[in-house]
Amino acid sequence: MDETELLEIARDPVDARRLRESLEKLAGGASNDTLKEMAKEVLAGRIGLRDAVAVPAYSEALIEGGRPFREEWDKLSAAERERLAAEGEREYEAKRLEMEAEQRRGAENSGSKARHSGRGWSVY
Repeated sequence: MDETELLEIARDPVDARRLRESLEKLAGGASNDTLKEMAKEVLAGRIGLRDAVAVPAYSEALIEGGRPFREEWDKLSAAERERLAAEGEREYEAKRLEMEAEQRRGAENSGSKARHSGRGWSVY
């Protein structure tokens, strides 16, 4: 799958990663068969996410899948909503730090693979 579309939709690398992870959960069976199929198709690159949500069966499944969330959200007090929002911000920050660490490790690994460095081997 082309990550560019997810970044265009999310407009933030962290949110794009979280969107991909959500698709992976759906593809793994975290929801109904229709959303599982949609997520697999998107992840395989056979259909773009924007095109997928335009398919009536997929869009209806997304709406139905979100209904329980909306119903529970509506039952929450303002304080509970604020607590969940703060939790989401902490999770976002943790994901951002995780991604930065991945980038640093990648940069360190690419820099440490100098050809013919002579370290780690011996003729004898």
